[in-house]
Amino acid sequence: MEPNSEVIGVDVPGGTLAVLVEALGRELPGDRVVTDPGVLGALSHDDAEWAPAGQAAAAVRARSEAEVQHVVRICADLGAPIVPRGAGTGLSGGANAVSGCVILDLSAMNQVLEIDPDNLLAVVQPGAVNDDVKAAVAEHGLWYPPDPASAPWSTIGGNVATNAGGLCCLKYGVTRDHVLGLRAVVGGPAGYGEAVRLGRRTTKGVAGLDLVGLFVGSEGTLGVVTEVTLRLRPALAGIPRTIVAAFTDLVAAGRAVAQITRRGLTPAVLELLDRACLTAVEDWKHLGIEADAAALLLARVDTPGDSGAAEAGAIAAAMTDAGATWAEQSTDDAEAEALFEARRLAYPAFERLGPVLTEDVCVPRSKVPAMLEQVAAIGARYGVQIATIAHAGDGNLHPLIITPSGDEVLRAAAQAAFDEVLDAAIALGGTVTGEHGVGLLKRDGMLRELDPGAIALQTAVRRALDPRGIFNPGKG
Repeated sequence: MEPNSEVIGVDVPGGTLAVLVEALGRELPGDRVVTDPGVLGALSHDDAEWAPAGQAAAAVRARSEAEVQHVVRICADLGAPIVPRGAGTGLSGGANAVSGCVILDLSAMNQVLEIDPDNLLAVVQPGAVNDDVKAAVAEHGLWYPPDPASAPWSTIGGNVATNAGGLCCLKYGVTRDHVLGLRAVVGGPAGYGEAVRLGRRTTKGVAGLDLVGLFVGSEGTLGVVTEVTLRLRPALAGIPRTIVAAFTDLVAAGRAVAQITRRGLTPAVLELLDRACLTAVEDWKHLGIEADAAALLLARVDTPGDSGAAEAGAIAAAMTDAGATWAEQSTDDAEAEALFEARRLAYPAFERLGPVLTEDVCVPRSKVPAMLEQVAAIGARYGVQIATIAHAGDGNLHPLIITPSGDEVLRAAAQAAFDEVLDAAIALGGTVTGEHGVGLLKRDGMLRELDPGAIALQTAVRRALDPRGIFNPGKG
């Protein structure tokens, strides 16, 4: 299916749905194939608000690569689409069912298969939860840096599908920077159901095209990832320094981000929260946070010793020079942790209040002030509340558009505001998605962003690797 195709019902050639279900169960244990409508409904969508979802024919809860191969072969023979999913924490509709599909649930393939301290790598299954992987490698004095806000729940396979980032990506990079290799069940030239190994275990390697980089961020449209080899780092030494700055308006906070970049400073973390986010989290979790500023910038420096102290001081000075009402290094570790906890909890805090459309735009860092100004203007123009959190240091903004449940007028306004935020980011030289993926919500935005020639190249790659168009059609 082309990138701009509609997600529609799919007839299953070669037999009825009953034939498909019977074929799936032929070589699988009885508990693997799911047809209960209630369970299928729960497995048919991720956390993306208002993203469409079709009616799946069945789901398979795979526990091994061999079971994934079986599912892919059957679906290829019968022409049934395959929609892979992990924990379902995505925010773009990338794991949403298309009608007639088989949902391939990989969450039970959740083992850490190998940890190699000598070569700074780990091999994990796609259903392994991000934080569980971090905890497992930490026992060996190692660290896996990518840390999306959903790290306590999201899976490595899902992180690979969207090339997830997180709080530490400013200094340490996103998921693609930490995937050395993977195994995937593919179609195309290899034959549907063939398992291939891509990438390497070495720190360097340029033998052949970078197929690993192609798969990371492909949202399940090129095949089903069944194993991931991760690049690790030694655990950080010492306690990071936290710098907190308050601002009277969001644009001033954006100017501080640009100032920090201009001065050549690279904190490990540089996050933005506006007052609405702080208030929503405090009302829910009672962390003891006083939301007396329009926006806060949270920075962390993990450089040890005197160099780290100097870096923290320089960042605080940049914030002050850009207009912070105050900027200082936190001396209360509990308070600092509460602020970062608030950053991670902002999205679920707003979910309690009503439907939340979550943006994921990314702009050049020098354009962060202009983008924040645009977001505020769009919210005012459409009469919708837009709260903002951001991985501000790399220009990745998450405006959260909140609407009351059941208010169709505001729902339409929110969706119009959503599209206008995408256009504003594109106009500033940015992108419609920094880490959440295109999924269903950003397909039209992607077409507005990318050159038609680039779209044609992507379509050609997908046709070559999946000529029958069964891998997560209509996504990305």
